[in-house]
Amino acid sequence: MTVTEMIDVQGILRGRTTFGLDEVRELQEAVTHDQHKDVTQGIRELLEEIEQGDTSLQKSLAAGIGAYMVGLHADAVNCLQQVKDNGLASYYLANAQVALGQFDEAIKSFDRAIEGGYDAVQSTLLKAGAVRAVGRIDEAEELLRSVAREGATRAEYSYQYGCIYSDRGDTYGAIEYFERAVDIDPHHARALFSLAGINSLHGNDQESIRLYERALSRPPLYLGALLNLGLLYEDSENYRAAAYCFRKVLEVYPNHERAALYLRDIDASHDMYFDEDVMKSQRRLNQDLMTPVTDFELSVRSRNCLQKMGVRNLGDLTELSETDLLGGKNFGETSLIEIREMMESKGLRLGQSAPRDKPRDYQIRNDDLTPQEQALLNRPVADLNLSVRARKCMSRLGINTLAELTSRTPDELLESKNFGVTSLNEVRRKLTDIGIKLRND
Repeated sequence: MTVTEMIDVQGILRGRTTFGLDEVRELQEAVTHDQHKDVTQGIRELLEEIEQGDTSLQKSLAAGIGAYMVGLHADAVNCLQQVKDNGLASYYLANAQVALGQFDEAIKSFDRAIEGGYDAVQSTLLKAGAVRAVGRIDEAEELLRSVAREGATRAEYSYQYGCIYSDRGDTYGAIEYFERAVDIDPHHARALFSLAGINSLHGNDQESIRLYERALSRPPLYLGALLNLGLLYEDSENYRAAAYCFRKVLEVYPNHERAALYLRDIDASHDMYFDEDVMKSQRRLNQDLMTPVTDFELSVRSRNCLQKMGVRNLGDLTELSETDLLGGKNFGETSLIEIREMMESKGLRLGQSAPRDKPRDYQIRNDDLTPQEQALLNRPVADLNLSVRARKCMSRLGINTLAELTSRTPDELLESKNFGVTSLNEVRRKLTDIGIKLRND
C-alpha cells in the first residue's frame, strides 16, 4: 500500500470479525497520514454507541485502542477495561493508564498483557517505566536488566535507561541513551520529546522545535509535545503554526483551559495592525541606541567617567538615571548637562529605559532577612519548574533567582513579549506554594 492510498477506516473499526495487530498497524497508518479526522470521527461514533449500551468486546477493543491513538486516554481506559483476558487490550490499557498517571494500575495491566501473550519484552520495558514513575528506580533498572539480552536492540530499552539516568541527575548520560533510542527508532515519540525538552531548557529553540515536530509525526497524540511546540512557535513569532498546535489540542480536549487561553492570546494578536512607518522608526531608534558615546565630542572628564561606569553607547545611558550618573566619582552637574544635551540631540533622555529593565529602587535588602529567607530568595528561578512560555520570559528579562523575580511587579512582567495573564497566574501560584509573592502583590 502506498502512502497516497486511502485506508478504509470504517472497515477496520466495524467491518472485520477480529481486531488485532494488523488492524492496529493500519489504524496507525491512517492517523499518521491524512486521515486523522476520519479516525477520530469513527472512534467518537463507536464511543457514542458504547455509551448507549452496545458493549460488544470487539467494538470496545477497537474503540479503546483507537481512542488511545488519538489521545482520548480516559475513553481508552473505559473501553479496554471491558475486554478481559486479551493481551492486546491489556497492553494498550496499560499505556493509556500511564498517559493518565495511573501508574500502579498500569503495572498490573502490563503483567496481564504478558500473561495474555502480548510481547513480553516490550511489556516489561514499559512496565519498568511505570515502576520508575512511582519512585522505584532500582526496581525499574532490575526489570530492564531482566530483558537486556532481548531488549537491548530496542529503542524502548534505551529510552527507559535514559529516563533512569535523568531521574538520577545524570543529564549527559540521559542524553546519550535518548539519542541511542532515536538512532534505533527515528520516530520514538517519548525519546524525541525528552531531547526536545532538554534542548529547550538550554535555549536551543530551533533544535527543540525540530524534535517536537518529529515526536508528533506518528501516533499516539502527544499532548505535552503539542503544547510545548505551540509555545515555541509562538515565541519565534510563527503564530499560524502555534495556533494550529493549540487547535489540535482542543480538537481532542475541547475544554483544555491552557490551550484555549493560548489560542485566545494568538487570536487577539491577529487584530493588531503594524504600521510600516512605526517599524522603520523603531529600527532607527535601535540604531541610535547602539551609537557609541565615543562618537560625540565630550569633555575628558565626562568621557572618563562614562568609561569607568561601563557606559559604551546611548542605550546604556537610557538605562541610567541622572542620580545614577551623579553617583559616579568626579561626575558633577556640568558633566550631567553635557550628557543630557547629547541625549536630547538624538531624541533620547536619561533613564527612559530604567524603570522597565532595571528595577533599581526596590532591590531586596538581604541584610533585613533571616538566613532562611535569604537562602530561599537565592534559589534559582528554575526551581519553580515553570512552563516553556514563562521560562522564556524569565530568560528575556534576565531573571535568574527568586530574589530577582520577587523584585518585579505583575505589570512589569506583563510588559514582556508573550507573557500574558496565564503565565502571570502560573508564576503567582508557584510563588504562593513556597510562601513568597511578587512585589506589590
